Amino acid sequence: MSERLRVDRRPEGIVVLTLDDPDRRNAMSDTMTAAWREVVAGLREDPELRCVVVTGAGSAFSSGGDLTWIAERGEVEVAPLRDHMLEFYRTWLSIRDLEVPTVAAVNGAAVGAGLCLALACDLRYAAVDAKLVAPFTRLGIHPGMAATYLLPEAGGLPLAREMLFTGRVVTGAQAERYGLVNRAVPREDVLGEALGVAAEIAARAPVATRLTKAALAGGGPPSLEAALRWESLAQPVTMASADLAEGIAAQREKRVPRFTGR
Repeated sequence: MSERLRVDRRPEGIVVLTLDDPDRRNAMSDTMTAAWREVVAGLREDPELRCVVVTGAGSAFSSGGDLTWIAERGEVEVAPLRDHMLEFYRTWLSIRDLEVPTVAAVNGAAVGAGLCLALACDLRYAAVDAKLVAPFTRLGIHPGMAATYLLPEAGGLPLAREMLFTGRVVTGAQAERYGLVNRAVPREDVLGEALGVAAEIAARAPVATRLTKAALAGGGPPSLEAALRWESLAQPVTMASADLAEGIAAQREKRVPRFTGR
């Protein structure tokens, strides 16, 4: 366990990362950011990893970046602020670079950078009453942490404009209708829903799953021809694997396949 970040490693190759500062609604402090950097770097080197689930302790997913340091510092200059924020963005969004699928269990409020962290995950499951909000302009600050990319990617440009221009709150139930989350469920079921999907992912062939994530990165191939070129390479890679033989044998024998990633 790292300070402010709980790491639960499960035998099936699922890792649950819990932002663990409930008294501060899991604000992304410097301490939590450092822990996140270390943990995600370690996950990148884990050959047994199959899926990562991200959630928050207590009643919130994350209240976003901790901006108290700006108020405490007083006047600041643009150049050092840029360096600080760029490092912050890249650290938290490093989860997007993991080769395995990632799942956000949005158990409560996801605000600003906290919302962006959820949007950076491949799949999202939210409490029906969770509050998703990008309040940047309401605070007098430009959107950050790739909000201007992640929101249009997940919900489309019209919704992104509305949320970023007005800073209005979207509930988990509304987010499901808008496509911001895959599913909205009662608050007490959010983590279970995410873990259930993670278990399905972890049970699939690891190489095929990682290559599929790579294919869909950045919104998928830019054209039909690009998709054909990628698939004509990636599919033969999996055709030559022992996992394909196992998958076909398991289907023929009517049993659960035992994939090894080979």
